[in-house]
Amino acid sequence: MDLGLKDKCALVMASSSGLGKAIAKEFAREGARVMLFSRSEEALERAQREIFEETGNSPAFFAGSIKSADDIRKLVLETVTTFGPVYALVNNTGGPPAGTFDNFDDAAWQEAYELTLLSYIRTIREVLPHMRRNGGGRILCSASSSIKAVLDNLILSNTFRMGVVGLAKTLSQELGKDNILVNVIAPGRIGTARIDYLDKVRAEKAGISVEQLQRETFKGIPLGRYGKPEEYGKLSVFLCSEANTFITGQTVLVDGGMVKAI
Repeated sequence: MDLGLKDKCALVMASSSGLGKAIAKEFAREGARVMLFSRSEEALERAQREIFEETGNSPAFFAGSIKSADDIRKLVLETVTTFGPVYALVNNTGGPPAGTFDNFDDAAWQEAYELTLLSYIRTIREVLPHMRRNGGGRILCSASSSIKAVLDNLILSNTFRMGVVGLAKTLSQELGKDNILVNVIAPGRIGTARIDYLDKVRAEKAGISVEQLQRETFKGIPLGRYGKPEEYGKLSVFLCSEANTFITGQTVLVDGGMVKAI
């Protein structure tokens, strides 16, 4: 299937590692002009080299803070200057700290909001004028399986990921007339550093080894394993492609059947 992404501009947030890098890599395979973004210039350089070595398509990158409105403005300007109008925006970010309600004060709640919800709002605000002038585009917001079934010890993430769903669903209604499709993709347990961190926290709390915890976790996933980052990346790129012409306002889980909620 031709996804129609060759030479189209794709901006992927938090893309120097993990799921963001996996998504950027799949865009590069399709011939898109990819802009990477994260805090670490060194990590971005490594991701750029890896993606070029595996796909033959070298992305550009921009280093900054996802919680800085000024950095996001500069990022979008740099992206448009380098590659032209943004066709596909993938909003993605690392998750806030694990913990329960009593663990967090106002500052922690504010920081989690700026990381997981306000950053998405800001990037969308910056790219929308370019998408509209260009006749349309795709916006994909990465969330978490907690939007279907809340996860223990993750109250910050559980709260603000639901806000992402509300944002995306509303925007799908508002932006349909502009030929801009807006969806949410939500990982279950995909083998990334974030899952390694959460598994370590869960294992310590349960007083067992990480290996034992993972064996028990696999029993609750019908496919019997964690997902691979590239599996998440492939679906993300399809939803952001010209091959997707009628899917908008939807939330899609990539979880191997783990979440039992309908």
